[in-house]
Amino acid sequence: MMIQLITTAQSVEQAEALIKAGSDRLYVGGTMFGLRQKGDWTIDAVREVTQLAHRYGKEVTVAVNNLMHNEQIEQLPEYLQELKKIGVDDVTAGDPGAIRLIRQAGIPYWYDAQTLVTSAKQIQFWAKREAIGAVVAREVTLEELSLIQQQVGLPVEVQVYGPTCIHHSKRPLITNYFNEIGRPAEEAKQTEFYVSEPGDAFSRYPVYEDENGTHIFSEDLTLMGQLPTLVRHGLHTWKLDGWHAGERFVDIVDLFNRARANLLNGQFDRQAMETRLAELQPDTFRLGTGLMLRKPDEIK
Repeated sequence: MMIQLITTAQSVEQAEALIKAGSDRLYVGGTMFGLRQKGDWTIDAVREVTQLAHRYGKEVTVAVNNLMHNEQIEQLPEYLQELKKIGVDDVTAGDPGAIRLIRQAGIPYWYDAQTLVTSAKQIQFWAKREAIGAVVAREVTLEELSLIQQQVGLPVEVQVYGPTCIHHSKRPLITNYFNEIGRPAEEAKQTEFYVSEPGDAFSRYPVYEDENGTHIFSEDLTLMGQLPTLVRHGLHTWKLDGWHAGERFVDIVDLFNRARANLLNGQFDRQAMETRLAELQPDTFRLGTGLMLRKPDEIK
């Protein structure tokens, strides 16, 4: 049984550390064509990280999952040709126009249409159009994910650690707010912003603005305790997002790598692993299971 760890990377230096910690596939990308990417992933940087990963026998996925406008679609073929020359292993994409260009460029792709991917039939549609896997909406419960994986012949990615986006607007909402209250818009880029739930002083949902608009993140997701369930249901593609974790992310990836090994040899200790993850987790951000353990009817 092959369990794959996919990890975001913020730099070539971090990428090598992540590979040594157990990452099988690095997830990178520039903000022109990919959403919520940290790091300055120029073409040169993508080339360098791809060469690095291939030396270790690992893979690189490039995010091409942005909400495309005409000017982006017009520039995409040149970008894809560069990725093809570099030899990246695959890309993620959800825009049908982008997927058409990706197929023409001869690059394998994972179907990733953000919140729209909620059924097996949809994945099957794109499987007939050469998709090699799918990134299912993060609001889909573990129960539904298991059923989807049973019905499709492609790997279905499951996020097992890190924040997930719960709202995205193409508008610069923070900048607009600062303009509305008469404060310099530059201040919006110098401060971290959060949304909290009424009556819950410890809740903290980061709000982040970049050239692709405004993004609101959830608390940091963890499925450490549910890893045996994932394995039992054939969900073997695990994604870890290090957006908040900073320098601790390498240690967190190492922990999930050890959890994977322990699962395969029958020595998984849920309590010990969850305790250690809580120790590694930055104090600023809570860990939770999000909607993953809810019943489907609870969130529809």
